[in-house]
Amino acid sequence: MATIVCWNTAFLLQIIILAVQVLAGRDFYAILGVSKSANTNQIKRAYRKLAKEHHPDKNKNDPDAERRFQDLGAAYEVLSDEEKRRVYDRHGEEGLGKGDTHGDPFSSFFGDFGFGFGGMREQEQEIPRGGDVLMDLEVTLEELYSGNFVEVVRYKPVAKPARGTRRCNCRMEMVTTQLGPGRFQMSQQQVCDECPNVKFVPEEKVLEIEIEPGMRDGQIYPFVAEGEPHVDGEPGDLKFRIKQSKHKMFERRGDDLYTNVTISLTDALVGFEMNIEHLDKHKVHVSRDKITWSGARLRKAGEGMPNYENNNVKGALFITFDVEFPKGALTEEQKEGLRKLLDQESKQTVYNGLQGF
Repeated sequence: MATIVCWNTAFLLQIIILAVQVLAGRDFYAILGVSKSANTNQIKRAYRKLAKEHHPDKNKNDPDAERRFQDLGAAYEVLSDEEKRRVYDRHGEEGLGKGDTHGDPFSSFFGDFGFGFGGMREQEQEIPRGGDVLMDLEVTLEELYSGNFVEVVRYKPVAKPARGTRRCNCRMEMVTTQLGPGRFQMSQQQVCDECPNVKFVPEEKVLEIEIEPGMRDGQIYPFVAEGEPHVDGEPGDLKFRIKQSKHKMFERRGDDLYTNVTISLTDALVGFEMNIEHLDKHKVHVSRDKITWSGARLRKAGEGMPNYENNNVKGALFITFDVEFPKGALTEEQKEGLRKLLDQESKQTVYNGLQGF
């Protein structure tokens, strides 16, 4: 009898816990893996990272992938909106109105970002769309190394109701006209509907662009439905093309960085130590205890750009040395001293350096 009572008590306890969890709703902070004090940028970073990993198209053999992805979308949609987040913090998910968390902000957040996820816009092919807008966004090499958030003010034409009506949904249809007894004529005519009139009014909107570490020159950052409007359809997309500005110290090639260092002839002969300030202000130590000739190149592994797909992997930093010779003339005594010190015979070789001979 005691065993039955204990079993019933445990079962009742599980039912109560389940009911509390259902009433409380989902823990959006736990779903995104962020603290309740996380700012908007931290929430965006967390969502972007997890959405890439858990997208159903990348986890086709996982039956729970769709549910997890919808939970991520719902969590991001609420926590990235100040008003919704305020309501959620006070009253939980139940405090939000129905339909407030549809859980699919992925396409508007990422757009056609080249992740290879199919089927996002297949249903939109037949819907008329406004033109896409492509704009260059100049960013520094420092921003591409460490990441940054850039705000852009967009004046977007927005449709507003206006007086009167307009012809819309125009299409070609076959029309039959009776010409006489037993005589009919079929012809194509344009047929239009009468729709409420609209006018486009420019509205200011602030768009936030996340410059992720490792992004490359020419990469496209899209904002879905922020392009040119279409009076009878959907607006096009606004696309920002990343344009890396020139840097006075570093040249980027892929994930590798290149720089030149000019040293004195004395440093070239006896060795030297120095620090190079990197893009995020950390110091790269360079030490040479042997002769360095002009054109010599030193490779520092892991000191290049972060890889866009995996920020834990970085390219290399290649340092090419130029030797600055002293100015002025040497006395005969100094010349003789150098000959004895260097103990090197005179040598002049003529060759085709451009062809590698």
